[in-house]
Amino acid sequence: MLILFLAFVVLPVLEVYVIVQVAGGIGWPEAIALVILVSLAGAVLVRMQGFAIWNRFQAQLAEGKMPSNELVDGGLVLVAATLMLTPGFLTDAVGLFLLVPPTRALVRRPVLHRIRRRAENHQAYRVWTGGFGSPTGWGPVVDTDGQPTRRPPGDDPVDGDPAPELDR
Repeated sequence: MLILFLAFVVLPVLEVYVIVQVAGGIGWPEAIALVILVSLAGAVLVRMQGFAIWNRFQAQLAEGKMPSNELVDGGLVLVAATLMLTPGFLTDAVGLFLLVPPTRALVRRPVLHRIRRRAENHQAYRVWTGGFGSPTGWGPVVDTDGQPTRRPPGDDPVDGDPAPELDR
């Protein structure tokens, strides 16, 4: 709940404040042009980094290795692309931070650490198997050892929908 509040209330207020401050210093047309220019530059960088990650991903698979760094990098570039599409200087700055490989590596390390720690603790992950608009798209809970586990009674993945049985 706190993350949603920060993302949808605090961040837009901060973005407007920063844009007003920048516009007060360089003028409104220049500030708007700068936001657009940074977003366009970000789009070019996202495309370049996306292709580079895809090529590394394919090379790792061809060598028979698990491309864990490339998967996390792909996710971080996706987050960066989303941030770059959001108008504002703060989100653009974070997006650019995630697009540059050396700084992205700073974020990748703790993300990989968290994923590995959760896997070592055999924590379960719920997987979405449905498409858009599918009210019963939650698949079985799969423990990290690959074995499905039963949901507790009343654990509805979508409000009002009963949890599907695993015996079917």
